[in-house]
Amino acid sequence: MREIVLDTETTGFEPSEGDRIVEIGAVELYNHMPTGRTFHEYINPQRAMPQAAFEVHGLGDDFLRDKPVFAQIGPKFLDFVGDAKLVIHNAAFDMKFLNAELGWIKLPLLPMDQAIDTLLIARKKFPGSPASLDALCRRFGIETERTLHGALLDSQILAEVYLELIGGRQPDFGLATESNTSVNVSSSETWRAKPRPTPLPSRITQEEAAAHEAFVKAMGDGSLWLKQG
Repeated sequence: MREIVLDTETTGFEPSEGDRIVEIGAVELYNHMPTGRTFHEYINPQRAMPQAAFEVHGLGDDFLRDKPVFAQIGPKFLDFVGDAKLVIHNAAFDMKFLNAELGWIKLPLLPMDQAIDTLLIARKKFPGSPASLDALCRRFGIETERTLHGALLDSQILAEVYLELIGGRQPDFGLATESNTSVNVSSSETWRAKPRPTPLPSRITQEEAAAHEAFVKAMGDGSLWLKQG
């Protein structure tokens, strides 16, 4: 089962009022484990950054000026997503922006039923409790080490939160410290357990082996151990 955990940063709250996406970050999961593949792009919104938005993510006009516009990264983003489920915190917000951007450049839109909303999952699982990403990190003991929002970092954190919400993190998940994150799509070999090149040495001493052999012989010919093999 392939899933894409996704987050965006924007210039504001409403694409219908001229707000745009300025960052997309996503990590790929397969059967609830990270594959090492990520998608990360900063995007030139072709408009000035409001101060309120800058204080959230720290992405200013000077930094974004030489970044690609959405039309340049849109096809690559859709290729990365494919038909995978999109795991998003407050999915309605991100899907609204993504589909607005895709629609403006005449690319296929993402159906809402492709999204899994972790905000709704959290509210159902912990009714009446805070359900922000920060609150869920505190609940699950996930260290974030962030002062500003960032789409790729937030998607990595959300992946850990998501696994807690659906039943618990896998051992050594380690998304937030994964070194194979990059500004573009990247890949690595899927990890699979391999047999040991040499068997582990026996922990039974010679004295223990001799004692066991003597014990079996003392049981006589009726011993099941003597009948085996």
